[in-house]
Amino acid sequence: MKLYYTPGACSLAPRIIACEAGLDIEYDKVDLKTQTTASGRDFVRINPKGYVPALVLQTGDILAEVPVILEYMADQAPGARLLPKLGSLDRYRVKEWLDFTGAELHKGFDPLWTAPMPPKARQLAVSQLQRRFAYLDHCLRERSYLAGEHFTVADAYCFTVLSWTRFHRIDLSAHPAVIEYMTRVSTRPMVKHALQAEGLATQP
Repeated sequence: MKLYYTPGACSLAPRIIACEAGLDIEYDKVDLKTQTTASGRDFVRINPKGYVPALVLQTGDILAEVPVILEYMADQAPGARLLPKLGSLDRYRVKEWLDFTGAELHKGFDPLWTAPMPPKARQLAVSQLQRRFAYLDHCLRERSYLAGEHFTVADAYCFTVLSWTRFHRIDLSAHPAVIEYMTRVSTRPMVKHALQAEGLATQP
């Protein structure tokens, strides 16, 4: 399999899961501005959506959305326990967190990538994110990871998106459980490995 990625983007989540699951993955870095890959390919021909991640399977088929890629990867290594059994309520809980991260957190950051951004618009976007962080903080006070005491694909995605708070200088001090969570995830050996592979400092 081959993963097309951009350092620090949401494609970091599949890299984390690939490391955690011990999957044999080839990586090709994408320059999103030029839409070209490190190997010299036109990325739009690979993923017409024009954004990472994109996972090319051994069959040649391509998956191109974070939650789906994470679920597929986890299913390739069930022994890693990165996703509960198909049909179980626990699995739906993890998928619920994947959807929350994608719809409420990931998309919540979208306005902040627009530059320049009017101060009032930025304040509104950050305020909305802070409300989501408050909900996360409440949930994480009683458990180590999003869906309980086991690290899952949802944590890889959430951790990746929350790491963007550093880039945008968003204060998390009002959410101590979230800060502890970020530290807990960042100290996992395979998470460290994934971060180092992308040339990123250990989070948070």
